[in-house]
Amino acid sequence: MTKPAWIVRPGLVPYDLANAAMHELAERRVAGDIPDTLILLEHPPVFTAGRRAKPEELLWGEKEVIARGAEVRRIDRGGSFTFHGPGQLVGYPILDLGATPDAAAHLRRIEDTVIRAGIEIGASLRRRDDVQTGVWHGDDKVCAIGVRLMRARVSLHGFALNCDTELSWFRGIVACGLPDRGVTSLSEITGRNVSVAEVRPIVERSAAAVFGLAFEPAPDRVASAFVARSAAV
Repeated sequence: MTKPAWIVRPGLVPYDLANAAMHELAERRVAGDIPDTLILLEHPPVFTAGRRAKPEELLWGEKEVIARGAEVRRIDRGGSFTFHGPGQLVGYPILDLGATPDAAAHLRRIEDTVIRAGIEIGASLRRRDDVQTGVWHGDDKVCAIGVRLMRARVSLHGFALNCDTELSWFRGIVACGLPDRGVTSLSEITGRNVSVAEVRPIVERSAAAVFGLAFEPAPDRVASAFVARSAAV
């Protein structure tokens, strides 16, 4: 049995504006005003630091990051530093996990969503038992995951799947706080260009199957807010 849910596909959206919109939707989900919602988008270049991030894991320093055309943001998800940029599919599942939420199971479902999508694309992906979260190809991470539960119930933040991302950006950080691990993309793994446009509907179908959701487009009042925001890029 599936639950009705919303899907939002706003394209390229500045991080600060998307982050604010995500938190607003999570508050509305806590209040029961909206159904479960999945946001699938891209960001202009930005390094985000979760609650476990250490200052020394930002290898370039904020002035150099800005000079290279990116930003640094410290945010309220778990995890360490990661990078978001064009060519990366970012997913924010805004889901009510119930009165007794299982955060670990939620993380495993996000991993399963990406691993299933990888099979359809032709990429061999897996989780690793020696690290807390993420999706991997060998010793290289292809998808970073970090979440938060609002009011100990509703999930926000989510995953960042490298499709045809410019991987040189990751030289600016110790990605996910793992200095002995690398970073890769679906394009690198498959040996062909794998774009966000190709991957997005596959991930959407996979998420629907894993989380038991039946997606329909969010109402115009939700979608248009992201469009208006993204016009500032």
